[in-house]
Amino acid sequence: MDVFPYEYRPGQRDLVSFIDRAARDGLCPVVEAGTGTGKTVSALAGTIPLAGDIGGKVIYLTRTKSQQSQVIRECSAIGGVVCIGLQGRSAASCPMMRDDPDLRSGTPEEISKLCSELKRKTEKGCACPFFANLEGVSVDHWLQIIRERNPEPEELASLCEEAGICPYELLKRLLPHADVIAASYPFMFMPQILTRFEEWLGIDTGSMVAVVDEAHNLPDYLREVQTYEYSLRAMELVDKEAKEHGDNEIHEGLRVTDISAVLREVLQAAVREYLIDEDGIIPPGFVEEELMTRLGTTSVNISRIARGLMDYGDIIEERKKQRRKLPRSYIGNMGRFLELWLSGRDERSVRLVIGGDNPCFQSYCMDPAPAAAPLNDCRASLLMSGTLEPLEDFVKELGLERPALKRLGCAFPAENLLTLYTDKVSMKYEERFLEENYRTLKSMLLDTVLSVRVNTAVFFPSYGLMDRMIDEGIVEQLGRDVYFERRGMPQDELMDTFGRFKTSEGSVLFCVTGGRISEGLDFPDKALELAVLIGIPFPKPTAKLRAMERYYDARFGNGRRHVVAIPATRKMRQSIGRLIRSETDRGVAAILDRRAVSMDLNAMLCSDIPAAVSAFLGEPYTSGRNSQQYSNKRR
Repeated sequence: MDVFPYEYRPGQRDLVSFIDRAARDGLCPVVEAGTGTGKTVSALAGTIPLAGDIGGKVIYLTRTKSQQSQVIRECSAIGGVVCIGLQGRSAASCPMMRDDPDLRSGTPEEISKLCSELKRKTEKGCACPFFANLEGVSVDHWLQIIRERNPEPEELASLCEEAGICPYELLKRLLPHADVIAASYPFMFMPQILTRFEEWLGIDTGSMVAVVDEAHNLPDYLREVQTYEYSLRAMELVDKEAKEHGDNEIHEGLRVTDISAVLREVLQAAVREYLIDEDGIIPPGFVEEELMTRLGTTSVNISRIARGLMDYGDIIEERKKQRRKLPRSYIGNMGRFLELWLSGRDERSVRLVIGGDNPCFQSYCMDPAPAAAPLNDCRASLLMSGTLEPLEDFVKELGLERPALKRLGCAFPAENLLTLYTDKVSMKYEERFLEENYRTLKSMLLDTVLSVRVNTAVFFPSYGLMDRMIDEGIVEQLGRDVYFERRGMPQDELMDTFGRFKTSEGSVLFCVTGGRISEGLDFPDKALELAVLIGIPFPKPTAKLRAMERYYDARFGNGRRHVVAIPATRKMRQSIGRLIRSETDRGVAAILDRRAVSMDLNAMLCSDIPAAVSAFLGEPYTSGRNSQQYSNKRR
């Protein structure tokens, strides 16, 4: 059954057919599809018929709200499909909690606990009127609204609030009737959430057809969800909480503050002995042995102490919950950290001490494969991105079983994109701030941006370098409107900045390679015509990086290629990919780093990048124009 809603572009029919065949065979199709291939609608058209045939559902996994919106729009175009956007719990999305500033920092788990308390029926009734009003609500009525209006999550939430009902709880009742669920990653990759998700859907993973778009993000995300840390600031919050709730004895005369004081001493000892630059590897057993020595106790009693802290934390959380406060206990969190640290020895993780203003212990997971396991349990799993190559390495890294690989290039004319690099500067860590090199870099950046008056994005390798150039007056030297992507920028502020830049003329956007601007956002037509990439985004050499190199040397061989070269190439391809989003877009990517010669970016060596940019963007490009400026050596 062909449900593709548009006239097929070149290659799309073949892509949909490939996805459908591979999914029906129970395989895991992995697709690199360049700009213009219509990945979202092709993925849906290739998976919806199978899900319908098996009585299952398409679970379309996204990182951002904008990606969810795209899924809903494409399902609307297909027609006859009930598509629901599902996001995690937050105080901002709850009509009972959003106006309480104390709840804004709550995790989904904490918000869920408080929500359960508000929903609990008492002699006085339910404390949450939005939940109470769900009684007697017609599921068919709301399904009809979804079929007719295909509302995005924010619109559906507004409709629910107008009707006086809880959006999140209504969605849970609608999920069994959905054909496609556009959900955030945790619903598949966090085990406790996946279990509840299966209960809400009324099916298990074996009846799910999973789609992961922008899948190049997945390995790092899965590492993050398996990583945990505990900081000096968290210990300080333990002391504050202990004073507020009674500094109780936890085990054999040891009070909460006694334990936090000793743990602080152990952290300080780790910083002194093992920190090199920004991190350092902690030897096995170091924390346990230091705790036993300083507390004068045994490993068994350390485990009992951890349990005692967690039990005390549970009491504090319950008290807060009954007062309708955020059910968080820093004491309980310290106990959970100790229990994880003592029991979580695993060759896939490396134990680190991290420096800085808020030093911490960190157990960093180097291997994403265990968390990716649900993809192997699904009826079929499709992973897509414009930047997955080398596909074989991607499959091995995630431990994907039964893969089927497909590579598609950009659907738009290759001559619309010119990628150049210079051999006059290096952004190698040891060289980037050498006086002559840095002066040449700044001069080339200014000359390249000022060579044409078009919307330009400058992709820095770090916020630190961006801030240094800003402090040195580069914005004033450019003499253009300059917009900035800042570290930790709230999503609404980021989108406002992006929107103002996109609708401007001849402005400059400062951002970071691998940041939020560099992927997932579209710059249509002339919204972006020039991208200047400063350096290669190789990670800084740290103890963590060296540990990962050793780990992947043992797993696959050539750990440096796997940990350093491949991720850097993918990040750069994402940034360059912002330039060409339609068949009429034209753009130039200029890489200011001689090391680009070793990257798989199809870049040409250029002796005069500003002149080449001006020639390409100043008038229609013809083959061979300014050919003396380019080397015929492409990489």
